[in-house]
Amino acid sequence: MSADAVWVYAITHDDWAEDRLTGLRGVDSERVHRVVAAGLAAVVGAVSLDEFGEEALRRNLEDLDWVAQKARAHDAVITAVAEIAAVIPVRMATVYLDDDRVRELLADRHAAFEQTLSRLTGRAEVGVKIYADPKQLLAQNAGQQHNGTRTGTAYLMRRRRELASREEVCQAAAAEADRIHATLMRYAVDGKRKPPPDRSLSGRDDLTVLNGTYLVDSDAVALFRETVVALAMSTDRLTMETTGPWPPYSFAGETVTQ
Repeated sequence: MSADAVWVYAITHDDWAEDRLTGLRGVDSERVHRVVAAGLAAVVGAVSLDEFGEEALRRNLEDLDWVAQKARAHDAVITAVAEIAAVIPVRMATVYLDDDRVRELLADRHAAFEQTLSRLTGRAEVGVKIYADPKQLLAQNAGQQHNGTRTGTAYLMRRRRELASREEVCQAAAAEADRIHATLMRYAVDGKRKPPPDRSLSGRDDLTVLNGTYLVDSDAVALFRETVVALAMSTDRLTMETTGPWPPYSFAGETVTQ
């Protein structure tokens, strides 16, 4: 029989009953349970060292199918726990030797965890992406000029715009995305701009001019999403999409590590 290690999913306050986890399974199909110390609870599961020990993890993390499967299971636990209490999501593949090591973590970082939980309680994360297609924007600019009068001045203006560079068009789209981000920040507690996603993973050919994530009061998520829709309708130059609400991964502060 294989020895076990402890996979950590999330940190919460110790103010809810463990039977709320009944039926919840983790990355190793294990029953998920709590480890409690210092008024905090870590949501954990016992996993096999054969698959989740240090050497095995290093090997398995190179297998994209394995990573995708475990990431879905890891996120599913965090999402379920977020329905029960405010959570600090823990990075996938955070594994401890035993429950006592997890208790030490809760005690040693008690103040930091309490501060983060206080900030995240009653809040969720919402993602917003804005895309621009430079070819379409250049075509729009040219088409707008063809609708004008046929004067010499109009012709020169049209030619000038037809010669506009891809860089100039992208800069204009980025400036518009900046304005949208500033508007969204007024409806959020906090927000971050993240690097554009890898095009090979996103499956999109256009440019990501905003990859934003926002910490929003849970009772204001609907208004935030309505604001995104209104902003999307106000522009024909950009395409917008929103995701979430999610547990606040991006606002959990320092990642828990072994």
